[in-house]
Amino acid sequence: MNKFNINTLWFLVLVFLLTTTSCKHHENEYHSITDKINAESENYQGTSITSDKHIEHLKTIEVTENEITFLIPERKGEIKSYACTECHSKPLSKMQSEDIKKAHWDIKINHASSSTMNCITCHNGNDMDHLQSLTGNNIDFNNSYQLCSQCHQKQFKDWTGGAHGKRLESWAPPRVSMTCVNCHNPHEPHIKSKWPVRYNTQKVKERN
Repeated sequence: MNKFNINTLWFLVLVFLLTTTSCKHHENEYHSITDKINAESENYQGTSITSDKHIEHLKTIEVTENEITFLIPERKGEIKSYACTECHSKPLSKMQSEDIKKAHWDIKINHASSSTMNCITCHNGNDMDHLQSLTGNNIDFNNSYQLCSQCHQKQFKDWTGGAHGKRLESWAPPRVSMTCVNCHNPHEPHIKSKWPVRYNTQKVKERN
């Protein structure tokens, strides 16, 4: 057998061994973390752990976003002045006059530039019981996260996947996640920095 045929034979043997042997080198060793997850979860049958009894007292609604279904807190029942039409009995343009006491006087918008955002960016002056998308579609107050997702798509995707925001009561299913407005003031969403409960007093002295 000539040298060319020998080299060809060894090459074929090597290809055969690589395609017929497992990714596993030794016990519990894999080429990548993905290989390990796929191999060790092959016979996973799920878990019987549930947070049902922990969330019985919560008022929730089920939503599906990015093909992921989970629960969020019901919000409209927690808004003190909802429904808005209890006071907004006429379109906003017809209610504005010097004789009517100015409402929402304590709300300051510190969200985006005043040249790109004001009250009617999110609120519909003709239908105050709904929020309004940038394209003019109504958004239910319970689904206010849909309004936020228009500009904050990265955070929205992280939230739907469970990486952004806080879960309520338990990490076991069913999942209940806070929405944007449960943590952020929609009119001033930036969360101010806070000192931890315990902190390095020496660093405080150095800063002073």
